[in-house]
Amino acid sequence: MNTDTKRDGFRVQAREALLAAVQGLVLALVVLPLSIAFLVLTLLSVVLVPVGIGLVTTPAVLTGVRALADARRKLAAEWCGIRIPAAYQPPPEGANPWTRTVALLRDPQVRRDMVWLPVDMTAGFVTAVLPAVVVFFPLEGFLLAAGLWRAYVHGPDDVYWYAFVPVTGQVSALGAAVLGAAVLAGGWRFAPRLLTTHFQLVGAVLGGDAELAERVRVLTETRRDAVDTSAAELRRIERDLHDGAQARLVAMGMDLGTIEMLVERDPAQAKKLIAQARRNSAEALDELRDLVRGIHPPVLAERGLGDAVRALALRLPPVTEVAVELPGRAAAPVESAAYFAVSEVLANAVKHSGADRIWVDLHHSDERLRITVTDNGGGGAVIGAGSGLAGIERRLGTFDGVLAVSSPAGGPTMVTMEIPCALS
Repeated sequence: MNTDTKRDGFRVQAREALLAAVQGLVLALVVLPLSIAFLVLTLLSVVLVPVGIGLVTTPAVLTGVRALADARRKLAAEWCGIRIPAAYQPPPEGANPWTRTVALLRDPQVRRDMVWLPVDMTAGFVTAVLPAVVVFFPLEGFLLAAGLWRAYVHGPDDVYWYAFVPVTGQVSALGAAVLGAAVLAGGWRFAPRLLTTHFQLVGAVLGGDAELAERVRVLTETRRDAVDTSAAELRRIERDLHDGAQARLVAMGMDLGTIEMLVERDPAQAKKLIAQARRNSAEALDELRDLVRGIHPPVLAERGLGDAVRALALRLPPVTEVAVELPGRAAAPVESAAYFAVSEVLANAVKHSGADRIWVDLHHSDERLRITVTDNGGGGAVIGAGSGLAGIERRLGTFDGVLAVSSPAGGPTMVTMEIPCALS
């Protein structure tokens, strides 16, 4: 069994090395001509901008450079799992050719693409071809030892250099084979890493501060969403106060004024109004409690997220099981966001899924609060514009949280929420 495992491991390693060599060779064959061509076209187009020709050619050429860079980003992700971010600025709408060209040349990401071209045709070419060299170059050493040296060495003064080994006969050809075997042993192990080095170089030049720019963009959007959400929540609170508790308190004040006039003349009617005022006050108090619970539930403030979600589950029609593994409490804003996100997901499950059973799991690991809500309903839930799930995604995004939904047709539906946070 151990021998079979080693054999399988060797096969996997050999297959990965061979694949890296082929991929590197393909890259090397494509990199050099395309990078040189686009670099020359880019420089010519930029030089011709003052005379007007470049205003037409530069946007087209830079679009081609971007397509080439995007293709390399895609290969980096598919072949080596390396994500290379890009943060291109949108072109100005309705701009004239001059404005459009200037905007492109001022785009930091476009400038990184232009700098990447000469790097790609030099260091990029070398790092792309290295995996192929360390895997395929040893084959020549083996062929020399098998007799190929006779095709190059015709007399006693002829020497064929295999790397630093001078091949003059069968003995020295065997030395070439030994060198080839040593190179192949290293290539079998390091070829995939060499290909990864190529894409790391691409990422260092093309990525730059694109990830930071993307981060700023996301934070800007989530901040705007948070402001919009807060404004909408404030309007809801004002509306609920105006239409609910405030109206009842006004009515109760009017009843008390009437009672004051009737207390001596018509005590029976005054008693009826007193009972009505008592009911109004109780209903106003209930509405205020519901309003406060909607802003920040007391159970959440007093007992934490786990017990607050358990309290939510008790009010749901389907059977709901809640599992909590939280060794501490998150910051109040994070708890509030997580609570209302879970509340919205549960409300969606009850309203749309047709489920008769729901499972909620809350736990914290690796500095992340992870919440999973699963139901046995009909499935089909998607994150889309205007949906409740999109609102949850925006709410979590304020805290760098993420939302993932798995809901095949026929169910079950699993909604996973993660928020980076520390527990106290």
